[in-house]
Amino acid sequence: MMQQPTLEKLYALRWFGLAEAWRKQMENPEVASLSFDERFGLLVDQHWTWRENQNMARRLRRSKLDTEPCVEDIDFRHPRGLDRSLVRTLSNSQWVTQHLSILFTGPTGIGKSWLAQALAQKACRDGYAVWYRPAGKLFRDLMMARADGSVARMLETIARTDVLVVDDFAMASLNEQERRDFLEICDDRYNRRSTILTSQLPVEKWHAQIGDPTLADSILDRLVHNAYRIELSGESIRKKKGRGSAEDRAGGAG
Repeated sequence: MMQQPTLEKLYALRWFGLAEAWRKQMENPEVASLSFDERFGLLVDQHWTWRENQNMARRLRRSKLDTEPCVEDIDFRHPRGLDRSLVRTLSNSQWVTQHLSILFTGPTGIGKSWLAQALAQKACRDGYAVWYRPAGKLFRDLMMARADGSVARMLETIARTDVLVVDDFAMASLNEQERRDFLEICDDRYNRRSTILTSQLPVEKWHAQIGDPTLADSILDRLVHNAYRIELSGESIRKKKGRGSAEDRAGGAG
């Protein structure tokens, strides 16, 4: 029989999805009643699904997102000023296509980081490249890249990323290099890519944290005017940890 040599050749060609689909057809006697076109169509569909799943898994690994947050688990019961209709609108990832940004602000523990990652994870599932980084780690990564001469490549990678998630922005005052790096990031992404920022400070206080008035004006001009601003309030979700939704169990980080 030619089935086993065919299967071995598919694996040798690294067509793993097609090989798995072919193996399942060989094990299913009902498939024999299908026409060649029908069987071939099933093989192509299953290989396509396998490849899409592999691509999504690769995007999720590269994103550095936590594994827990997803939009299907968002908790609307907790009173924090979260607009269900707006979240539903954002969940289709059209904001990424339109190169818009999202700014989450509110007190610690209210779920800013969790929500930001949930929307980013949905964008990842919808085929967009995502990269998540807490602000402090982002600036340390840039500092290390500058030391080893790879900062230009890193900035170019950030510029090409469809969705950049910067967590805990403006928690500390930015130094001169951080201001300039962040302005370059914002300038590269403005009207080209999307950014999600979370911060415990309201947007009105970011100017002072950025520092230099001229650079602060330039950064905020690129961030605020093309962004959804979601201002959360209320009691910390972390106090509900271990009860209720997946978001509760994750502690509603941020």
